[in-house]
Amino acid sequence: MDHLIEKTLAKKEIFKGRVIDLQVEEVQLPNGKTSTREVIKHPGAVAVIALTADHKLVMVKQYRKAMDRVLVEIPAGKLEKGEEPIVTAKRELEEETGYTCKELKHIISFYTSPGFADELVHLYTAEKLEVMETKASLDEDEFVEVIETSIEEALQMIQTNEIYDAKTAYAVQYLQLRSALGE
Repeated sequence: MDHLIEKTLAKKEIFKGRVIDLQVEEVQLPNGKTSTREVIKHPGAVAVIALTADHKLVMVKQYRKAMDRVLVEIPAGKLEKGEEPIVTAKRELEEETGYTCKELKHIISFYTSPGFADELVHLYTAEKLEVMETKASLDEDEFVEVIETSIEEALQMIQTNEIYDAKTAYAVQYLQLRSALGE
């Protein structure tokens, strides 16, 4: 596979933000020519498939400025520096939904947009949920509405574009497959 690697010749930081950094890299292509790559650097994130005792999927409605609309999503958030993904998963579940859990299980990790970003999302299931007596605080600039849906309702939300992000669609389809396999 070494014959496919692009060698970085130069890097320039264009933007350093709170959530992402943007770099422009000059690379040498496998054929010896050069090209430019715009690369978003991201600390990584988690997403949580949270299921209630009656098999409802806990999700949040949240306004997303990049799409300029409200989306329905599974609880998720970015990794803090030095924080293990499982710790982030539990924290985000508690902050966004008011639930905590007795069991967190890693399902898979995946890149969201490998053509231009290095964001790696770690997907977990959270079961044996408990409502927290004292709710954790959302981030200062975060506003969400918690909802609970069946898998069938979530599949309908994919059809109507209420669920429109990859991590949540992936999560719903994972649950559908798991259900079909009798798990």
